[in-house]
Amino acid sequence: MTGRIIQFGTSRFLQAHVDLFVHEARQAGEAVGLITVVQVSGSPERAGRVAAFGGPEGFPVVIRGLEAGQPVERTVTVTSVDRGLSAERDWQTLTDLFAGEAEAIVSNTGDAGYAVAPRDRTPDLLRASAVPPTSFPGKLVALLWRRWRAGGQPLVVLPCELVSRNGRVLQGTVTALARDAEAPADFVAWLRSGVIWADTLVDRIVSEPIEPIGAVAEPYALWAIGRQPGLEPPCRHAAVVMADDLEPFERLKLHVLNLGHTVLADIWRSEARAADETVRAILADPLVRERLDGIYRREVIPGFAARGMGEEAVAYVATTMERFLNPYLDHRIADIAQNHAVKVDRRVAAFLAWIADAGKAPAAPTLESIAAGNRSRSGE
Repeated sequence: MTGRIIQFGTSRFLQAHVDLFVHEARQAGEAVGLITVVQVSGSPERAGRVAAFGGPEGFPVVIRGLEAGQPVERTVTVTSVDRGLSAERDWQTLTDLFAGEAEAIVSNTGDAGYAVAPRDRTPDLLRASAVPPTSFPGKLVALLWRRWRAGGQPLVVLPCELVSRNGRVLQGTVTALARDAEAPADFVAWLRSGVIWADTLVDRIVSEPIEPIGAVAEPYALWAIGRQPGLEPPCRHAAVVMADDLEPFERLKLHVLNLGHTVLADIWRSEARAADETVRAILADPLVRERLDGIYRREVIPGFAARGMGEEAVAYVATTMERFLNPYLDHRIADIAQNHAVKVDRRVAAFLAWIADAGKAPAAPTLESIAAGNRSRSGE
């Protein structure tokens, strides 16, 4: 992609993920467009971050962790971002940029990013205004409307929110909002034919911010993008993978890495361990390490094998343990343990149901005990 990339979200995750990948592709000689970063929320606390984007000196991303069992640390000065805008303050500038130069859209707007504000569900959404809509989907509809009226050049949308089938979910939200705004049928049709909505999955632990912009991240990184006609990746990079099916990537992340985190949180809660204990610290306890290793070896990997993914699970478990033992990462169990009941349901109980659907599920007594305890605590 040689045209401009507009990135909705100023997070340190995107700085150490998309922004870094595009920078490294450009450094390798690939003709990739520059990035404009847009602050969606208008939060005054991030005004300094917005202003810092686009400085010719770039910003640092520090990669720290283990690669092939060896500690690594390197700093990359990222220069792929040449401008920062505030949607609230720079709406007209953003509108002009979106209508003309943009070729791809990237977003990471948080857990509530696709929520629609009530005031955005009216025909006023499509009327010219110096005041932007409230929600991210509302802003996107208004910007797409202006692009369509300016000639409707094709566009690729690459959402990075942690939502299964995020491209299709965002497309559905935007299309419904356009209909609520009484948009003409031709515009709604263009949202299907003129815009490619990609499903993606992102995976990288970004542990610390560097002020005003920059980040510290682990070596492991993945940006899996669902293949579809006409869709080209935003850049060529070792961490960018085009896939016919994202479900295997989603299952591995959810039922190995995330499940492992939830197992550790369950141990931490049941044993009333130190309030500030980290993943690395709890795994320094040989009894805890053996319990987690045993669950992976005797329950998780056989479960994936029953679904025809045994080899993939073996490799991903090894990678996950290396990530958990990252000597530079202080990942607090207390943070992981938030919303524990919901996480047990999505990561553990859902895994048991998934392997049961295979018709030849292996025994998983420890995971079944965790899921049963969660049901008991929930009053089921």
